[in-house]
Amino acid sequence: MASERLGEVISMKEEVIKKACSIAMMAHKLPEKQLYLVEKNRGSSDVIFGFPGSWSISDWFSRSPFGEKKIDPHPPQFASLRSIGNDQVATVNEAFLTRFQAILPAILPQLQNEVGKAVAERKQIVFTGHSSAGPIAVLMTVWFLENLEKFIKSDPSTSRMPPICITFGSPLVGDFIFNHALRRESWSHYFIHFVMRYDIVPRVLLAPLSSLEPELKIILHFLNPKHTTPVPEPTEEASALYVTVMRNASSVASHAACHLMGNTNKLSDTLLSFIELSPYRPFGTYVFCTGDRELVVVKNPDTVLQILFYSSQLSSEVEGPEIALRSVKDHLNYQSELQNLETKGVAHLDNLQGLPLSSNVGAAGLGLVLNNLGLSTRARLCLCAAGELEEQKWRNQEKINKKKIDIERGLLALEGYKTRCEAGRVSYYDAFKLSKDTDDFNANVKRLELAGIFDEIKEMLKRYELPDEFEGHREWIDIGTRYRRIAEPLDIANYYRHLKNEDTGPYLIKGRPKRYRYTQRWLEYALKISAGSSGESCFWAEVEELCLRTINMGLFEDVKAHILSLEKQVDKWVQDRELGDDIFFEDSTFVKWWKTLPQLHRSGSCIAKFINT
Repeated sequence: MASERLGEVISMKEEVIKKACSIAMMAHKLPEKQLYLVEKNRGSSDVIFGFPGSWSISDWFSRSPFGEKKIDPHPPQFASLRSIGNDQVATVNEAFLTRFQAILPAILPQLQNEVGKAVAERKQIVFTGHSSAGPIAVLMTVWFLENLEKFIKSDPSTSRMPPICITFGSPLVGDFIFNHALRRESWSHYFIHFVMRYDIVPRVLLAPLSSLEPELKIILHFLNPKHTTPVPEPTEEASALYVTVMRNASSVASHAACHLMGNTNKLSDTLLSFIELSPYRPFGTYVFCTGDRELVVVKNPDTVLQILFYSSQLSSEVEGPEIALRSVKDHLNYQSELQNLETKGVAHLDNLQGLPLSSNVGAAGLGLVLNNLGLSTRARLCLCAAGELEEQKWRNQEKINKKKIDIERGLLALEGYKTRCEAGRVSYYDAFKLSKDTDDFNANVKRLELAGIFDEIKEMLKRYELPDEFEGHREWIDIGTRYRRIAEPLDIANYYRHLKNEDTGPYLIKGRPKRYRYTQRWLEYALKISAGSSGESCFWAEVEELCLRTINMGLFEDVKAHILSLEKQVDKWVQDRELGDDIFFEDSTFVKWWKTLPQLHRSGSCIAKFINT
C-alpha cells in the first residue's frame, strides 16, 4: 500500500479537488438559464468551471436500450474520438452529447473569454461536474483539448497546461474506443473520477432503460437538490434499481472477464446474440472511496469495470435493502467524504499482477484495503488478468519494435532497387511489373517480407492487442509512411501484372491490402488532413484504371474530370516530393498513356511542364 497522499499520486492538490467538489455541488442549484459556474480567486493558481446536472430521465437516456450514438465523423466535432487504423468512431451517450451540444454554443463566447484569461495568466483550468454534469465536464474537456491551440496563441509555453476534468459520481460516457482514443492522445490522465463504493449512478448506464425507467425516474427526483419540500426515501425503488443495475453489471463484467482471461469458449459470444450488453466503459483515473478513510486509485480501465461490479456486492441478502438505499444516498455524500482528504490513506493499484489474492479477515496493508473495497478472490483474479492483458500489449509492442531492424533492411533494399531502376531511366513500377531480372525477383522477396510484418501489426491493431498509444507514435507513423510509399506501387504492379483486376475488380476498390489503409490513416490523422488526401502511393492504380477506360478515345469526356483531378494531385505530390520524377520517364506507363490524351487537353495540362522537360 502506497504511503503518499492523494495529491502526490494523481499530481493534483487536494485543495483543488475539494474546491472542485464544492463547485460541482453548488452548480446544481444554479438558475435554469445559468449554464455554468466559475471559481476564479485572484490569488489562486487555478480556475474551476462547474456545470449543473439534469434530473430528467430524457437527459440520461435518449432511447432504449442504452441511448448510445456514434460520433458523427462528417464533419467530426470530436475528431480524436476514433480508432485510427480500424477507422471506427467512438460511441457516446446521445443524451449527454445532445446536452453538451446545446450548452456549448450558448456559453462559448463567455467561456472562451474566461479560458483565454486563465491561459494568459497560466492558471490551471479545471472542468468539474457531479452526477449527470460529469459527462458535460468530460466532453467540454475533450473539446478544449482538441482546440487547445486556439487558446495558446503566441505563447507556446501554455501548451504544457491543458485542462483537467474532475467528476464526482459521474455516469459512464463512452465506449472502449472513447477510452482507446484518450489513451492514444495521452489525455487519459487529465480525467479524474471520484466514485463512492456503493454509488449506483456510475453503474446505472450498464443497464438498459427498459429495465429501470420507472425506478430511475423516482430516484432522480429524490436526488434533485432543487426540492422545496422534503422527499420521502425511495426504499423500494432503490432496491429494485440496485438489483437491476447489478444484474446487468454482472453480465458486462463477466463478458469482459472472459476476454481478459483469454477465454476461447464461443458460448460467451453466442450469448451476445440474445443478450444486449451496455457499450459503455470507464476511462481515465478512478479514485474509489471505500468509506473507511481510504482511497483506491486505479488507472487501468478494465480493472475499473471489474471494481464497479465487485465492490458493490452484498455480503448477505439481509443487507440488501440497506445497501440499496445507501447506493442512492451515497451519490450525495461526496463533499462530506472528501472533506478531510489530506488524512486519507491511498492505495495505488498500479502493480495488478502482485495483488494479494486472499480475502482473509486478518489481512493487512493492501489486502485490507481490497477487503474494505469488498473485492473477493474472484474479483482479484479478474484484476490480475486485467494487469496481465496490459502487460501483454506492451510485450507485443516490444516484439514489433524488434522488427524495426528487419523493416529498415527491407526498406533500404527496395529504395536501392528503385534507385538502380532510375539509373537506367526506367520507373521501378514498370520494371517490377515486367519482372525480367534477378533484381526484380529480389525486390519481390523483400516486398513479401515487409508485407508479412505490417500484416502482423495490422492484425494486432485490429484486435486491440497493442498499447493504445501505438498509433500515436511519430516514429511508427514515419516508418509506415515510408513503407507505404515504396512498397505499395509494387503491390499495384503485381496486381495488374497478373490481371487480378479482371477477376477481382479495380485495385482501389477490391484489391488494396488493409496494411496500406492503416498506415495512410496514421499519416492523415497525424497531419490533421482529410481522409484519402494522402493517396500518393495509389497513383499507379489510378493510372492503370484510366488506361483501361481510355483505350477507346471516345470515352475521354467521360473520364475527363477524373483525369484533371489526378493531374492536379500529381502536380502537388511531385512538388511536395511525395512522388518521384521516375513517373515522368519517357517510357513509363504513365507518360505513354498521358501522350494518348487529346492534344488540346495536354497543352493546357498542369503537369505538361514535367513531361515536356
